[in-house]
Amino acid sequence: MNNLYLFLAGLMAGMILFQAALNAPTIFKVYSEEQAGPFLRAIFPKLFLNVAVLSLIGVVLSVIGDRLLLQILFFVSFLLMSISYLIVPATNKARDEGRDKSFKYLHLLSVILTLLTLILCLIILVVT
Repeated sequence: MNNLYLFLAGLMAGMILFQAALNAPTIFKVYSEEQAGPFLRAIFPKLFLNVAVLSLIGVVLSVIGDRLLLQILFFVSFLLMSISYLIVPATNKARDEGRDKSFKYLHLLSVILTLLTLILCLIILVVT
């Protein structure tokens, strides 16, 4: 069962790192903001949703495996990614309406939640 926890946490961390450190910056370098925006609006909700689903699978597996710490870590990552997913429409609306302060706040919130999820994944990798 430990291999499954490691696989899930590693996959989640890899997805986050790939998207945040490689994919998004490259897209902004290659495409204009007008071209990059629609793509990022399509890809980030998928990232949040996929990591949330993987986290939920981790919760179920850690309940079956009777691993309380892992249950908590996977559940918190599920909550963080669910919140990130749920604020996407408000973030996009703030951007579209030119409410820069609201957009910056919501974007920063999603960045922080994603970084916290990455940290949780790394903790899972260490404690497993």
